[in-house]
Amino acid sequence: MLKLTYTERSFYLECLTLSLEEWVAQRAILALRVGQSLSIEPSTASFLLPVDLPGVERLKAEVQCHDSKIIALSPCDVEYIEVTLQGSWLSNGSEEAVGVFVTAMSDSPKGDSYRATSNASSTEFFLHKLWQEAQACASVTSE
Repeated sequence: MLKLTYTERSFYLECLTLSLEEWVAQRAILALRVGQSLSIEPSTASFLLPVDLPGVERLKAEVQCHDSKIIALSPCDVEYIEVTLQGSWLSNGSEEAVGVFVTAMSDSPKGDSYRATSNASSTEFFLHKLWQEAQACASVTSE
């Protein structure tokens, strides 16, 4: 599963081996135990990748090949492509843009964590790797 954590200034993308259901259940239990409000709703999340990043063409081919309803790619401008993911937004329910977005690209049955981490996770891991490379390129460029 992919987890995008949004803060006031940026976001961070992680690839986790837990199933979406396990992670959300653990997060709900944590909120219950600490007395925190938790809002869960269907949503989308988007971020940009440089079009000249090695691997973007492979990502386009994978998305087109799998005809996924979970991930979509759209040209943004000559420098960037927008990655849009379908999933769930978890927050404390306030209107702030601070929270966690989670999605899974696997249709594996619940409890089949081996298949979940070996099948769709290849796309999840690849997308995470591309995001990390984009972050590395951005930090080198800004230095």
